[in-house]
Amino acid sequence: MTLERPAAFRFDLLHLLKGFGGLYLVNAVVGFLFAASAPVAIILTASAKGGLAEQDVASWLFGCFFVNGLISMGFCLAYRQPLVFFWTIPGTILVGQALDHLSFAEVIGAYYATGALMFVLGLSGWVRKCMSRLPMPIVMAMVAGVFLQFGLNLIFAIRDGVLIAAPMTAVFLLLSARPALARLAPPMIGALIVGIVAIGLSGQFDLHGAMAFTLARPNLYLPEFSWPAMLELVLPLTITVLAAQNAQGFVILEAAGHNPPVNAITVACGLGSLIAACVGSVSTCLTGPVNAIISSAGDKDRHYAAGVMVSLLALLFGVFSPVVTRFMLATPKVFIATLAGLALLRVLERAFVVSFNGTFTLGAVVAFLVTVANVPIFSIGAPFWAVIVGLAVSWGLERNDFKKMAAG
Repeated sequence: MTLERPAAFRFDLLHLLKGFGGLYLVNAVVGFLFAASAPVAIILTASAKGGLAEQDVASWLFGCFFVNGLISMGFCLAYRQPLVFFWTIPGTILVGQALDHLSFAEVIGAYYATGALMFVLGLSGWVRKCMSRLPMPIVMAMVAGVFLQFGLNLIFAIRDGVLIAAPMTAVFLLLSARPALARLAPPMIGALIVGIVAIGLSGQFDLHGAMAFTLARPNLYLPEFSWPAMLELVLPLTITVLAAQNAQGFVILEAAGHNPPVNAITVACGLGSLIAACVGSVSTCLTGPVNAIISSAGDKDRHYAAGVMVSLLALLFGVFSPVVTRFMLATPKVFIATLAGLALLRVLERAFVVSFNGTFTLGAVVAFLVTVANVPIFSIGAPFWAVIVGLAVSWGLERNDFKKMAAG
């Protein structure tokens, strides 16, 4: 077995409770609010493309928060590290594109296949080897192409809903420019609060009827396994989880002095994806931003307590996912578009920097263009072909870059 074992599992309630306050509590709340704001807006955007019903969206959110909250709780306690799991944001965007031409059942079938693949990779210990042989500039160019529309939607939101989108964007930029202010009020949280105030003042909040505080009753879905869905989604979803999300989380945690169990986390992502797929949720991943927030300050040995608090909040959110879904759907579309666009600005920037700041630049350009063109071939979406065509171009015209990657 290649799974890393916890150094010595010992549940110490007193030690845990000492971390349930002060700085750790603040970081946990901020980290959870980050996960519950813009990433949820991205789910709503993706589900709207597929015409999913409100009950489907609530079930999706239940899986994202409740299932991953349980996994996070177990890992934080077992390894005494801030190991919080949520869902792949790039993967959610890929799914939103796929729902234009695939049924939800076909997408769920791809979730199952992705979970099984990650589970096998985690048990085999091949994760690091597989990721080291895949040119990241080409993969990130595909990601940049997918994210581009969210950046454009931010601009359109400012044009179409200036009274809501402009103040949100202004506050986000102001807080981002002032590190001292950003530590007190993270830019995304500031944009969220200003957006809520702007919606209240504009009177554009519409619940469409009475609000009932109901508990989650997740749907159970039967998957449909189709070759177009498998080819279009499984490889890109796996790449986004392992290379775009988990890799980011590993680097963040190692920089904070932790030693994340790579293989065990990959297996957990596989199992979490399989379970979450039952209720229609996108694939599980180790979250980078939330773990960065909760491990940003304080005693390293108490960071896991903040992870446990985030897990508890996620479980609570999952239980009340129908209420949250109703509230989010009652907000104006420009609010959701602005939140999603602001959340992905830095991600889009990093994707461009990785894609065009070194090797495989021609392959990356081609992969970006194929993704943006969004032309399916044989009923298989553009992101899959973007990686394939980009690799082919680089193999033919940038052979030296492959040699450099192999030598490095």
